[in-house]
Amino acid sequence: MKTPAFLLAACSLALPLSAALLDSPQNGGLSLKSISSISFGKDGLLLVADPASQSVIAIETKDAGPKAAPGKVADLAATIAAGLGTTAENITIKDMAVNPASGKVYLAVQRRPDNASLILVVDSAGKVTPFDASKLSYSSVTLPGGTASKVTNITDVAFDGERVFATGSCNEEFASRIFTIPVPIKNGSTASVISAETYHVAHRKWETKAPIQSFIPYHKGDEDYVVGAFACTPVAKFRVDDIESGAKVKGVSMVELGSGNRPLDLFEYTDKSGKDWVVVHTQRFKDNAFGPSKFWGARVSLDHINASDSEKTNEKATWRDVKAKTGPEGIEIVDALFGAVQVDKLGDQSAVVLRDTDGKLSLEAVELP
Repeated sequence: MKTPAFLLAACSLALPLSAALLDSPQNGGLSLKSISSISFGKDGLLLVADPASQSVIAIETKDAGPKAAPGKVADLAATIAAGLGTTAENITIKDMAVNPASGKVYLAVQRRPDNASLILVVDSAGKVTPFDASKLSYSSVTLPGGTASKVTNITDVAFDGERVFATGSCNEEFASRIFTIPVPIKNGSTASVISAETYHVAHRKWETKAPIQSFIPYHKGDEDYVVGAFACTPVAKFRVDDIESGAKVKGVSMVELGSGNRPLDLFEYTDKSGKDWVVVHTQRFKDNAFGPSKFWGARVSLDHINASDSEKTNEKATWRDVKAKTGPEGIEIVDALFGAVQVDKLGDQSAVVLRDTDGKLSLEAVELP
């Protein structure tokens, strides 16, 4: 049985963040072996996926505002490299997340040749500084692989208000995984795990090995879902509420954005007219069929996400023409995302993009349509 939302809110007011969201946390001494994905929960709670240790770490950043839009950075890789004593060629930005409490941008960075995994922060002045977690509280949770398997990748992580979700893959037949972690996040605990099966529209078959590349938690009525995007690019939803750990869940594919694409980021927003959309930011790995860049994004109406009729899902899911900029109805290209290698939601109608222009990465805020 779920705890009512008003009780969760009351508990949050009565308890400090570390007590409301973290259970038995460690204080200081955090060491990250790797970083594949980062995102934020409430009140500046940073979630870090560390595939090398097969774990998700929740960190109390104490970065709770006031909120301000991040400053523009013209050549981000060079700026980071200068601060880390290396060159831009030795810097890889693995992921980016906006803290909704402060507007600051957090960057997951890998530095070569030592392959150090680091987190950096961009503030409202465009200043880039290291994220110092040496004295912060955190909880680390292990992601289970299975009876005879292990987690081989963690593709995304997100907070839905009552729990943490993570997605990834294992080295077995039902390899696609959805992990759930209850809140408060108990240090040293183990996540629950669900195996996911998805209909891939472009391939015309059900698949169990392809992991969800990026996802959002989604609520409709009293039911909870994970809405995720896969390579080539079906967007599917999985009902996860009250499913026991170890179960296999069959997804419902609602949209096919086109084969030859790999999704990078997802987020939900409401436009100025009040219409709800899910933005799917992706990278085309086949020949570019339209637009000025292989990095692009589309917004998908929630009318598609809410589809459940067998005449509109799975084998009959809405399929987008990869050579067309518009259509079908309810699927639209977002011009502001051309060239963006990383994207995250900033405000009600804005996002932060990390854009590749002639080999240089610039960070800026953009308006959404």
